[in-house]
Amino acid sequence: MKLKIIVLLIITTLFSCKKEQEVSTYFADDTKGVKNGGVKMISITTPKGKFNVWTKRIGNNPKIKLLLLNGGPGMSHEYFEAMESFLPKEGIEFIYYDQLGTGFSDNPNDTTMWDLPRYVEEVEQVRKALNLNKDNFYLLGHSWGGILGMQYALKYQDNLKGLIVSNMMASCPKYGEYSKVLAKQMPQDVLKTVKDLEAKKDYTNPKYMGLLMEHFYNKHILRMPVTEWPEPVNRSMGRLNSSLYITMQGPSELGISGKLTNWDVSKELPTITVPTLVVGAKYDTMDPEYMKWMATQFKNGSYLYCANGSHMSLYDDQETYFKGLIEFLKKGN
Repeated sequence: MKLKIIVLLIITTLFSCKKEQEVSTYFADDTKGVKNGGVKMISITTPKGKFNVWTKRIGNNPKIKLLLLNGGPGMSHEYFEAMESFLPKEGIEFIYYDQLGTGFSDNPNDTTMWDLPRYVEEVEQVRKALNLNKDNFYLLGHSWGGILGMQYALKYQDNLKGLIVSNMMASCPKYGEYSKVLAKQMPQDVLKTVKDLEAKKDYTNPKYMGLLMEHFYNKHILRMPVTEWPEPVNRSMGRLNSSLYITMQGPSELGISGKLTNWDVSKELPTITVPTLVVGAKYDTMDPEYMKWMATQFKNGSYLYCANGSHMSLYDDQETYFKGLIEFLKKGN
């Protein structure tokens, strides 16, 4: 009996020491000079000169470094803060990143800069500055970030270890079609009022957003009463760069009419060979069946379905979302 107790104590001690070592390694700060909590301003080169973009690293993991591409387009990284409740305890390193014109990054206030190919080159410059490579570099794009992530992978997948396309279709025309399906689910009098306001281009009318918040956003964007939306989501939306959003997406909340209107890479997905996870949700603004199909088109694709989630399933179906994401990231490591 004594021997068993001694063995058990040794195993427990070794396990505890290993855990302490893992925690110590994960939170080690190897920054040279003044410590600033993992923040790094990165200088990027653009056709209009040099600008700085903001990044912040959480943790250290030589095998898993997850760069986050926010949605909108035009929102800040801040709604990704839910990641902090799930990824550190799994030892997963992740990096917040405000794209040019968003959050804490420079804003050139130049609509010619709001361009998908330019953003792809920006991501590549950020990758290089952060020393990410095919042995550790995972890219997660949510919503518009999913468009950016897929477009990046089509050009630079040799630098990737894995890709996560979260709540985004590979075809904006198909997304536009699905938005009409969801619009028809709204009360007809509400839909008529919304359409009348859009016809007048009265997008800034408080009634317009009020109706959408009550009858669309809390059903398909984030399935909670709007008054109870998580603070990081509200903070991120409060920083929305409307110039960037309208240029790329268009002013309407029910469809797409900006630069991305005809964007479609559905036929190119089979050329992306890195492991790819597609996340879809039952109540999403994106068609979950289409996203399920998307996962079959990637050479090494898999599908994560959030049965209780919407476009922000990282909040309204967190257990499913983060369990699936963590399993994907840890697979093969």
